[in-house]
Amino acid sequence: MNIRLAPSILAADFSALGTAIAAVERGGADLIHIDVMDGHFVPNITVGPPVVRSLHRVATVPLDVHLMIAEPDRFVEAFVEAGARMLSVHVEVLPHLQRTLSFIRSLGVAAGAVLNPSTPAEVLAEVVGDVDFVLVMTVNPGSGGQTFLASTESKIRRVRALLDEAGNAAPVEVDGGIDLQTVRRVVSAGAEILVAGSAVFGAGDPEIAARELKAVAVAHAAAIGHGATRTASTADPR
Repeated sequence: MNIRLAPSILAADFSALGTAIAAVERGGADLIHIDVMDGHFVPNITVGPPVVRSLHRVATVPLDVHLMIAEPDRFVEAFVEAGARMLSVHVEVLPHLQRTLSFIRSLGVAAGAVLNPSTPAEVLAEVVGDVDFVLVMTVNPGSGGQTFLASTESKIRRVRALLDEAGNAAPVEVDGGIDLQTVRRVVSAGAEILVAGSAVFGAGDPEIAARELKAVAVAHAAAIGHGATRTASTADPR
């Protein structure tokens, strides 16, 4: 496993995002996770391509952009041009999911499919060879600081199994309620990319919080015998 930490700016101080990003990068962040919300697919509204473009200028690690929006096809190119290196879209809003994933990959960035807690893993069966990563929501999307849903652990395992059965080494990403208490559970289930918001930016020192969370995840992966790094996807942004 190649454990990567992706702190979510949703929980950061928006008046000092550059400072916040620099802190978690010093703490070992591998990615910066940006939640894009439109007020339709989810109730909140967050940021658009201009903010991603600004963050791209200050971040030294890839930007992982999660489109929680009703019409992602309209905005894929804009977010890629703004600096996204990973771009994930929700299966719940895309009747032509394979086409969207292929288009994202054609732009040279990693394409991810996102599953809400109530969406079964089996919806990926027909596109399992077309994803560079799968994001499993471990809370209902739309706001930060929610409690991890224990029922999603089995879904993480099922998604990992579907990918393995297809010969796809793409990582499983998890987002929602990830902290020092839940991180071992998701790593045991097969998660490799860990999105954490409140557990990092809600702490007194985001640099220390990021370092501790990643250290616990890496140590647990090694302890359970998953220390080997998976073969990277061709669209892996590292």
